[in-house]
Amino acid sequence: MKLKKSFTLGAVTLLSTTLLLAACGGGGGTTDDSASSSTNNGTASGEQIYRVIEQQEMPSADLSVATDVISFTALNNVYEGLYRLDLDNTPIPAGAAELAEVSDDGLVYTLKLNEESKWSDGEPVTAEDYVFGWQRTVDPATASEYGYMFAPVKNGDKIVNGEADKEELGIEAVSDYELKITLESATPYFDYLLAFPSFFPQRKDIVEQYGKEYAATSENAVYNGPFVLDGFDGPGTDTEWSYKKNADYWDADTVQLEEVQVSVVKEAPTSLNLFQDGQTDDVILTGELAQQMANDPEYVSQKEATTQYLELNQIDDDSPFKNENLRKAISYSIDREALVNSILGDGSVAPKGLTPADMSKNPDTGADFVEDAGDDIVADADKAKEYWEKAKKELNIDSLKFDILSSDTDSSKKVTEYIQGAIQETLDGVTVTLSPVPFSVRLDRSNKGDFDVVMGGWGADYADPSSFLDLFITDNSYNRGKYSNTEYDNYLKSASTTNANNPEKRWDDMVNAEKIIIGEMGVIPLYQKAEGHLRAAKVKDVGFHPAGAQYDYKWTYISE
Repeated sequence: MKLKKSFTLGAVTLLSTTLLLAACGGGGGTTDDSASSSTNNGTASGEQIYRVIEQQEMPSADLSVATDVISFTALNNVYEGLYRLDLDNTPIPAGAAELAEVSDDGLVYTLKLNEESKWSDGEPVTAEDYVFGWQRTVDPATASEYGYMFAPVKNGDKIVNGEADKEELGIEAVSDYELKITLESATPYFDYLLAFPSFFPQRKDIVEQYGKEYAATSENAVYNGPFVLDGFDGPGTDTEWSYKKNADYWDADTVQLEEVQVSVVKEAPTSLNLFQDGQTDDVILTGELAQQMANDPEYVSQKEATTQYLELNQIDDDSPFKNENLRKAISYSIDREALVNSILGDGSVAPKGLTPADMSKNPDTGADFVEDAGDDIVADADKAKEYWEKAKKELNIDSLKFDILSSDTDSSKKVTEYIQGAIQETLDGVTVTLSPVPFSVRLDRSNKGDFDVVMGGWGADYADPSSFLDLFITDNSYNRGKYSNTEYDNYLKSASTTNANNPEKRWDDMVNAEKIIIGEMGVIPLYQKAEGHLRAAKVKDVGFHPAGAQYDYKWTYISE
């Protein structure tokens, strides 16, 4: 008789270009109900210092290298691109003097620059700074995980793939203060990319001066945003830094905050104590603490365009996670409603798919994307067991052990502990271990393929389903687990090329792609994220974006 084997997954390190990203994303508009435009509606009074607690260290302050929500919030406040999202999440001119002149076919953008825009050392921001910054990010030598975002720009993909020189990217300095951008195909969301940190300008002389140490500390860079980075001593390790008002900013009169002080505190109870003692102005709460404080007048729940999910390592041909029935068994074991209501309690909701709700609408009917493409991802113990039995036969195993990698915040640990219990209680013979690690370590291990299963997520870079769906195209650098489906790839290729200028057909392509990846559980959605905050009532007009860098403090002020 042939004995069935027990399959145990080890955490082997495989060099790859994949990376876990918890990128930028947000819920919707300003977090202060009184704000309705990009101007301050009230009067600033008292000390203009805003004290914020983050749950993790900042992994990078380099515009070409950053990939995560914390870094992008920092970069969005200390730098500025051609456009900036206002308090209503509308792209408005910033580094540009006015909105772009766009050709009739949607392929050529001509922009005149804001000649008042300066770097923090007093030097002017010129068209060449944009050309250099964009070319640096797509250059394979930079190894930017966000190089793929330049796919809409002419030759962007070819350069990232080493098939063309960076100088061939479709961006040209017509003069010191005029840019010409040429696209591969019309791109409906391109205005939002122009407000995204990866598309911000960079100073060639500063990058070359500091070399590998560029942006490693706050002193090793210059800034052109409303604030300058101060007190940042190193990526992934520093637990305190600040954004100080930039006296050389072209719109400095609008900026009322003198400083935003950031501290890293990973334990939610400690954060709550600091808030209640008046030592900080803004903290994140989850679980029991969020539920306990939900009726507090200073409690704010911010629903984000962010999906948290499990990604399964399918890099090796013999990986058990290549088995669709195993992936489905795991998914059906997890009760998302219990997860969001009993474990998180911060306003997060059960997902209907990979793409979050309330972000994008059908160009013909106005229906939300999840109505057209999504389905309830439910818990069903019987189905979970049925798929597990099928998986065991197909894999020729009778047991399975695997590890879930996650960040070491309170909320991440509680979520993974819940998932661990749900899977083990439902699937007989499955053992789940947990590896909570610091954020920067999670990013690094994900980048190397050093995980069995990883819990992370994605926040919309721009308000379009492709911001999520493109992640899992075969060979995308963010497809960390190497999910691959040719039909899925073809639908998304069609959406970005053949049907790029046909809104209805493009929509159908993306709907079909979503149905494929969720139908196969190529990734396993867990919840659409919301953040529960306690924010001091004196803090006004915190910009909170549904897509793009999460927070903008340009218009924030203190009113005692």
